[in-house]
Amino acid sequence: METPMLEGVLFFPVTPFTDTGEVDLAALREHVSAGADAGPGGVFVACGTGEFHALDVEEFTDVVRTAVDAVAGRVPVYAGAGGALGLARRFARAAAEAGADGLLLMPPYLVDSPAEGLVAYVRAVAEETALPVIVYNRGNARFDEHTASEVAQLPTVTGFKDGTGDLDLVARIIPAVREALSGSGKEFQFFNGMPTAEASQPAYRALGVKLYSSAAFAFAPDISLAFHRAVEEDDTQRVDALQRAFFHPLVRLRKRVPGYAVALVKAGVTLEGSKAGPVRPPLTSLGAGEIEELAAIIAEGRAVLAS
Repeated sequence: METPMLEGVLFFPVTPFTDTGEVDLAALREHVSAGADAGPGGVFVACGTGEFHALDVEEFTDVVRTAVDAVAGRVPVYAGAGGALGLARRFARAAAEAGADGLLLMPPYLVDSPAEGLVAYVRAVAEETALPVIVYNRGNARFDEHTASEVAQLPTVTGFKDGTGDLDLVARIIPAVREALSGSGKEFQFFNGMPTAEASQPAYRALGVKLYSSAAFAFAPDISLAFHRAVEEDDTQRVDALQRAFFHPLVRLRKRVPGYAVALVKAGVTLEGSKAGPVRPPLTSLGAGEIEELAAIIAEGRAVLAS
């Protein structure tokens, strides 16, 4: 197994739907290709922003295959997997067959899982393919430093993505994992997986976590890339300006309604002139007034870039 090590801004495409609810593969191809042209470090398709929860296995396979074709080897393509164990295994196999370079393993379905049970879940899914697996720590799938270290030692697990925002726990997990892998020669990466991750990235970076999910990249790659450069260059003035003008208002809008973390990205893609379509139930789309708010937020972010 060759593990694609990631760097830079990570692009999480939406999954476009038609007005009648079908997956719009032509729109997806254009969306992913344009995003890949903008220069991300990797593409994560059919994950949270891509409404993994709303796709059946056949749709998922088509989405992953289309994204892989659109990226055409420019950067690694990871695909989501998760949910009920049997389905998670099917998604893992489908992603491998569709040409994905790796998996982002999201939480199992519904149940609150003991940490030890999560290790068994990760092992069972990871054994389905030789693809590298990034484990997602969030929701009902919360690891502690001991079980995070245990899954990190599984042969194909190559990354740990935190979506809990529990920085105290993350600060314990990172050194525990590094100690567990010491001397193994295994390359392993940590990710900030919070919604609108840029808002918390300075704090994660202080813990040594350089990689993060950028939902904003899907509709405003210029702002996303500028922020990443500012963080990497310790340009605190530009970081603060973009946080105030763009990312913090985006967070406030996102928190207004559950599921807006996806819906506002789709609205942003549409505002930028690409087809994204509606979200699927149980998510709901932004209202007209909120779309206007989002347009104003994007304009404010670009005003910072122009200053």
